[in-house]
Amino acid sequence: MTPEEWSILALSAKIALWCAGVNLVPAIACGWLLARKEFAGKLVLDSLIHLPLVLPPVVTGYLLLVLFGSNGVLGKWIFSTLGIRLAFTWKAAVLASMVVSFPLAVRSIRTAVEMVDVRLEEASRTLGSNPLKTFLRITLPLSFPGVVSGFVLSFARSIGEFGATITFAGNIPMETRTLPLALYTYLQSPGGDAPALRLVIISVLIAFLALAISEFWVRSFKKRMGVIA
Repeated sequence: MTPEEWSILALSAKIALWCAGVNLVPAIACGWLLARKEFAGKLVLDSLIHLPLVLPPVVTGYLLLVLFGSNGVLGKWIFSTLGIRLAFTWKAAVLASMVVSFPLAVRSIRTAVEMVDVRLEEASRTLGSNPLKTFLRITLPLSFPGVVSGFVLSFARSIGEFGATITFAGNIPMETRTLPLALYTYLQSPGGDAPALRLVIISVLIAFLALAISEFWVRSFKKRMGVIA
């Protein structure tokens, strides 16, 4: 691999780690909320969370550009107040990846929380634990493999993100050119077949490894809960 390709891989890993890490806490909160609570508007919230799964990624990127661009509704305020410009920076790539991968993290965590026996939580509250302590001591540890799985899926989805990223963050060398964008660039360039093939192999290996880790944690969790032998 060339230094440029190592740089692309490092930038992709950096963006994916930020994406998965920042997504984790809100994904845990939303997963628990959807798994344990019934409230007015739950269907609407569930639909909004999962909307990026069915929207074309370019549409998601365009909406982010409208909201967080330099002249966007929120982007203009963020820049004037905090001095932070989001659009066409690596931060935009992180935000785009967060939006499109968030549903995957929520679904994984929600499924794990739903598999935790509610009677254990009720017993904890009966013994005097408040809801937060019950969540931290009972629900979260028992659903931890689902949390890890959600983190891994979010990371992997970020590595493969293309449409929303190129629309909101652009395809800027050393700044926002991640693996999929670099692959697209090489395929459009003369003599780019060899580096494109290397990036394809790397992308397949990363995706396979992420899915294998996610499946391993899910199966381990099911074994702990006695779902499978």
